[in-house]
Amino acid sequence: MQQHPPVSYIQQTKDLYDSLGYEPYKWFSADSEPDFTPPAKPLSESKLGLVSTAGTYVAGQVAYYYKDDTSVRAIPSTTPVEDIRFSHVTENYLVDARKDPRCTFPIEALQTLKSEGVIGALADNFFSCMGGIYSQRRVVEELIPALEQGIADEEIDVLLLVPL
Repeated sequence: MQQHPPVSYIQQTKDLYDSLGYEPYKWFSADSEPDFTPPAKPLSESKLGLVSTAGTYVAGQVAYYYKDDTSVRAIPSTTPVEDIRFSHVTENYLVDARKDPRCTFPIEALQTLKSEGVIGALADNFFSCMGGIYSQRRVVEELIPALEQGIADEEIDVLLLVPL
């Protein structure tokens, strides 16, 4: 596989804002570190959920809008990999994901780990959002509560975050 240099996302964003005459982009900075919570039980006895920020959706669902889409897609954990699709504001990042969805949405690997007993159970639904959201306010007020609700409804023990 051809190797590509890392994407200089931060510098590209700074350059773009400067070229457009915008104020410098204010990167998110949390007031405090989140608490680390060790697992309460072994993975083999745990229910695992997944959140992807790759704009993942299932064929037949509505694709993501390119600008500040804070919606969430529930993706059944039994979805065949050939039904996985992607849409994201950073389309050029999705070239490899479209060739092999497993690289950003490891649904088959998790199904295998469950069948082998490494993972106790999978959530009925995994979740995806579009990670390229510039409005920090909308992330905090819209996206995070929607993800929290979906995760709570699934009653998971462990969450795997797969960023794009």
